[in-house]
Amino acid sequence: MRTARNGVLSVTVEDILARLVGFPSVVGTPNAPIVRWIGDYCLEHGAQVTTLTGPEGDRANLFATIGPRDRPGYILSGHMDVVPAGEPEWSADPFVLRADGDRLYGRGTSDMKGFLACALAALPKIAAMNLEQPIHLAFSYDEEAGCRGVPHLIAALPELCATPAGAIIGEPSRMQAVRAHKGKAAARLEVIGKSGHSSRPDLGLNAVHAMAGVIARAVAYGESLENGPFDENFEPPYSSLQVGLISGGQAVNIIPDRCHADIEVRGVSGVSPTSLLEPVRAHLEALRGKGFQVEWQQLSSYPALSLNVEAPLVDLMRDLTGAEPLAAVSYGTEAGLFQQAGIDSIICGPGDIGRAHKPDEFIERGELQACHRMIEALAVRLAV
Repeated sequence: MRTARNGVLSVTVEDILARLVGFPSVVGTPNAPIVRWIGDYCLEHGAQVTTLTGPEGDRANLFATIGPRDRPGYILSGHMDVVPAGEPEWSADPFVLRADGDRLYGRGTSDMKGFLACALAALPKIAAMNLEQPIHLAFSYDEEAGCRGVPHLIAALPELCATPAGAIIGEPSRMQAVRAHKGKAAARLEVIGKSGHSSRPDLGLNAVHAMAGVIARAVAYGESLENGPFDENFEPPYSSLQVGLISGGQAVNIIPDRCHADIEVRGVSGVSPTSLLEPVRAHLEALRGKGFQVEWQQLSSYPALSLNVEAPLVDLMRDLTGAEPLAAVSYGTEAGLFQQAGIDSIICGPGDIGRAHKPDEFIERGELQACHRMIEALAVRLAV
């Protein structure tokens, strides 16, 4: 549905959100339909659009600009992918937007197609302004797999625009800006032993037992992280380690020849997440001396975000939202990657992270309205 406002033809936020939710753009799957629709919409409203296909070949990032590309502007950043929605507890089709009072239900409404819808709904009005500084839309893929898509977009930025003055990452924060989050790294460990009958363990190499030793050492190491370094802005205020998945073996009477485990670490500001994994990798590699083969696969990694409280972007967000930015949140985002590339970044978006990744995910109409106002207010500040 389109409505005219001040002579500018626009689409409502809810209309766009319904379209976006209707694309089952699950992480790790091809995303051409949603990229094509967003790209066509942006072109229709006068944006300069670049589609950046990732190395997978079947999914892409999208970058769109309103205003002069050769001047520093601001990025509105979000991801187009969502987590799967296979839980039986959903009250209705998760890929059909459903309204109930002030709530709009559907997979990705909070995380984070609500923010994308607000940015796209504001585009017609922004395009009608004479922007002195540009607004860029940076929409990525596979954020839910450890921010795999956005590094390719960030690497291309020098060819797409002048170095941005800042980036607003629209992850769900109930429209309160956030200055920091922890960094994260995850790895998959594999131990390969030798199978045989369980009555003769002396003739085999039990991969599960070997992995159990690695995990025991990893857990003890994770507990030592509780001794610091500390950053009291976070909960918990120290870095952490978790073994999230383990699998191996075929039957109780067969010596298991393979075992896999997925481990993640989350580091406070100033601590490299990948460096936190090195002691675990050393324990795994030590198994080679006992006759085992081992494999280490880096699954994902992104740095912490830490924006100085005196940064101009903090002042800008304070003005745009009317609230003091929060010091930190526990979840991670693409913001740390933008900051690592030399772009001041901050989190601010509609929705609540507590509603994400669960059945009957929803966003509130009032949150969408507040986000839409914030984006339009940003454009007004950048207009001549």
